Amino acid sequence: MTEDSRTSYASEALTPDRFAFLAAAGGAAPSLHNSQPWRFRATGDRRGLLVERDPSRAVPVTDPMGRALHVSLGAAVLNLRAAAASLGLECRLRLLPDPERPDLVASLAFDRRPPDAPPNPDAELYPAIAERHSSRQAFTNRDVPERLVAELIAAADHEGVVLAVLEEAETRRILALTADAERRTAADLAREAETRSWVRVEALATDGIPVEALGPLDRDARVPVRSFTGHPPHGGPGSVRFEALPQLATFTTAHDDRSAWVRTGMALERVWLVATVNGLRGSVLHQAVEWPDTRWQLRDPETGPGYVQVILRLGYGPPGARTPRRPVEEILRLD
Repeated sequence: MTEDSRTSYASEALTPDRFAFLAAAGGAAPSLHNSQPWRFRATGDRRGLLVERDPSRAVPVTDPMGRALHVSLGAAVLNLRAAAASLGLECRLRLLPDPERPDLVASLAFDRRPPDAPPNPDAELYPAIAERHSSRQAFTNRDVPERLVAELIAAADHEGVVLAVLEEAETRRILALTADAERRTAADLAREAETRSWVRVEALATDGIPVEALGPLDRDARVPVRSFTGHPPHGGPGSVRFEALPQLATFTTAHDDRSAWVRTGMALERVWLVATVNGLRGSVLHQAVEWPDTRWQLRDPETGPGYVQVILRLGYGPPGARTPRRPVEEILRLD
């Protein structure tokens, strides 16, 4: 398509309903502790959307550099792109467009898609947004087909991120690092207090119970067991028998900066949506990337330098539970 034809087919201003549709999709992205650290703002001409971080939703003890926060925002950006494609809109994306505005993570400009343009495959991902949930239940021992593995690798590569689906030896090594990190996290009072504070927020949103009435919370009762290592959190009861050897995949980038983190989020969500379309479930193992030393050890010694940003567990099994979401009017600004 020529520049002239693109200009002549520029979209009209989006309606409030369309902005709300987009924001709802962006707000369905995964985030650490379900913190949902995003805000969406319509551009002045109403033909685009700005994605901003919400500092009040940060998790500073567990995520002091904001890495997980930016991964979450990247996942929200991917959802926005898929939702826009489902509306027949093309999306022009700029990451970190203004160094003077650190809270501005991305800008998206929308154009109507010409009727003679080929279908945008991102539109096919949109229905999976509502079906994608973290599943921390046991999966079957059914292997992920090689065809689908290749599709997932290509999905991450589309966003400039390397996805490695691990073989048995690497999986066991990663699980050992995860177990070590999990024990350290359980012994860290500040991290435990921060986690419990977010658990209270989610319990309030889920149950309608006043926060002051919740009392001391048993983390295992409110948060699905994170352990895939045979060690229940805190050494207490309630462990779940998971598949014999979980199928793990790592997301790795060449750099470790804000741009790499946002791109990781886009890759994570694209891979997760493709997996969901194909009947796969997933959940993130975040423990080992929360500690600098275990995160450094996550690197595959045979593949050279790189920064592991996310570990995703994949498999066939029951879907995860829906998690509470911030209302659109809380995360979207049209003025």
